[in-house]
Amino acid sequence: MRVNRDKVNKVAHVVTDALADVKEVDFLEDHNTVRLEVRKLLEELLNQEEKIDQSARHKIENQKRTILEGSQEWDILYRKYYQEEVKKLGM
Repeated sequence: MRVNRDKVNKVAHVVTDALADVKEVDFLEDHNTVRLEVRKLLEELLNQEEKIDQSARHKIENQKRTILEGSQEWDILYRKYYQEEVKKLGM
């Protein structure tokens, strides 16, 4: 799923603000540096998720017969292939 930069920034702000409100958390860097790192991590996770999604879809498309997206069979295969790709990455 594509998420635009503004939405990723908003989530990074929310996460950073939530961490700042936790008594047990002390930032070793300034608030903005932490927010930028959170944003970077979110972008990396979203990129990995997109690659996993594309790989699962590619496997379904390469079946000998056509499997329509949205069908029960497609959904089952998608979940199966998606989980296989997640395991490959050790997630």
